[in-house]
Amino acid sequence: MSCNWGTELWDQFENLEKHTSWGIDFLERYTKFVKERVDIELSYAKQIRNLSKKYYPKRNREDESRYTWCLAFAATLQQLNELAAQKEDLAENLNSQIVCELARYTQELKTERKTHFQDGRRAQQHIESSWKQLESSKRRYERDCKEAERAQHISDRIDVEKTDGEKRCSIKTRQTAQQKQQAAEESRKDYVTSLNQFNQDQHQHYHTLVPVIYQRIQDMEERRIERVSEAMRLSAEAERKVYPVLSHCLDAMMDAAESIQPRKDTRHVVDVYKTGFDPPGDIEFEDYSATMRRSISESSYLNNRAEGRRHSRKLWPFLRKNKLLNLLSSPRQPPPPPPTSPSPGAAVNSPHSPPTSSREPITQRLSDLMSSSSKTRKQCLRSIKRGLSLKLVSSPADCSHLPPEQRRKKLQIRINNINQEIQREKEQRDALLKMREVYERSPQMGDAGSLEPRLEEVKQNLQKMEEELRRIQVWLSETDSGLSDHSSRRQGGGCGLNSQATTPGSSSLKQLNKRSPASRESPDGSYTEDHNAELHFKSRSSEFDDEFDDEEPLPSIGTCKSLYPFQGQNEGTLSMVEGELLSVVEEDKGDGWTRVRRNLEEEGYVPTSYIKIFLDSSTKGAVTYI
Repeated sequence: MSCNWGTELWDQFENLEKHTSWGIDFLERYTKFVKERVDIELSYAKQIRNLSKKYYPKRNREDESRYTWCLAFAATLQQLNELAAQKEDLAENLNSQIVCELARYTQELKTERKTHFQDGRRAQQHIESSWKQLESSKRRYERDCKEAERAQHISDRIDVEKTDGEKRCSIKTRQTAQQKQQAAEESRKDYVTSLNQFNQDQHQHYHTLVPVIYQRIQDMEERRIERVSEAMRLSAEAERKVYPVLSHCLDAMMDAAESIQPRKDTRHVVDVYKTGFDPPGDIEFEDYSATMRRSISESSYLNNRAEGRRHSRKLWPFLRKNKLLNLLSSPRQPPPPPPTSPSPGAAVNSPHSPPTSSREPITQRLSDLMSSSSKTRKQCLRSIKRGLSLKLVSSPADCSHLPPEQRRKKLQIRINNINQEIQREKEQRDALLKMREVYERSPQMGDAGSLEPRLEEVKQNLQKMEEELRRIQVWLSETDSGLSDHSSRRQGGGCGLNSQATTPGSSSLKQLNKRSPASRESPDGSYTEDHNAELHFKSRSSEFDDEFDDEEPLPSIGTCKSLYPFQGQNEGTLSMVEGELLSVVEEDKGDGWTRVRRNLEEEGYVPTSYIKIFLDSSTKGAVTYI
């Protein structure tokens, strides 16, 4: 069915004006709707990102990278991040393709509508002025006709009743009547002309001008409706484009949930916390009836309790009272003096002690702690904690302070790391050898002799790492043999132990002495060694570390250059070669040691007299220790 506003709605100019104005208002309202949806999508994406960042596992939490349920949760958070990214893309597409385009089109539509309705109003004003002119000529013609008729009537009456005096008036009246008739004739002609002009203008208005103008308004309205349809289609299409990625994210979340393995996680708990110790044996019977006095037996439960109370501070370090003050009172040894010559052998073979803290610098740190701000106070606490942990947690190189199972895992990890370092050094050596061959064949590319120092350094590093690897492998074999002995004793030695336990009056002192150090246990099954004080310091340091689980690495305050080579043989020290550049983390507190960092990974103490320090301008300026 054909529809033409020019022919169907020729008399609805005001209604068309209202309708088109309402259509533009709808377009603006739809644009505002899409814009608010864009804001909602962006806000949702931002909240999802913040939520994912808030609950994402911390880098220093190793436990969350061990278990499948932690890994599944981390994968879910990653997919949430991807989902937020897709929401941001959707919002960007809606804003660029719909909001901006509709805003620009709305302005163009308003301008076009204004032009069309201005043309319609001019046409309407023209036909109204033509109609007014017709009405004016019509009234003038009517008035002239009435006046001419009245003048003719007066003239005829005078002609009938004329006298000598009236004859002269009759001629004048007849002349007036003739003038009126001529004016009426001219008014008639003007009326006819105005009537014809109005009919012509009216025909042109309703059959030519109005259809053209209304057709333009109709086309404008149809384009507006099509633009709204196109915007809705683009909105749905933009959302449909992100659905495959969202579906992929949801599938990944489902895969992460299905990847959780409860049995594997529980087995991993065993791998992490298993010590390899034997459970505590039966408590032997103490015969008090023979001498009617209390016999002395080391395996007695009551004696063990009294002995445990006497040595609780040595073997069971779980008290927190005065912990920090006790840790600060550790002995201190000075760092090694600088060698007289910068030869490598002068510093490598000399014994070194790990950096410790004396009473004087610790007192200074505590005074700084009490007089500093909250942020600085936190850094001071971390400084005290790290320095003490390096001193007190100076665990032996063979990890003998650990339980057998944990020692085996620790040694295995060290072996794997050393194997990786050896592989990297070998690759570097092969690359240097190939480069030397190239230089020998083409001397213009470089000097082959310049690579010899580096090759010698790589060779020495390989020798050191291979020696370290062999030493750790020996320790690992000892640990494995000890675990195998424990396993065989647990499987076949249970009855003998029970038979000894049921013998009245027998002493368990010899039996306890025959046990290996790894099998000595407390009455409740935990591991103790009376001769080893490192467990005491380890536990106290672990207690101290619990209060700083979420620590951050200290910022660098400058750089330093090593003047002499230094071989850090103890826990907490850092080895360096002559001329090496390192980052300074903490200045010398008066104990002769300076904390440095290498490659954001290795950190330790070096003698202050072995380095030349260049502090940043924001700290104290350039300071040199030589």
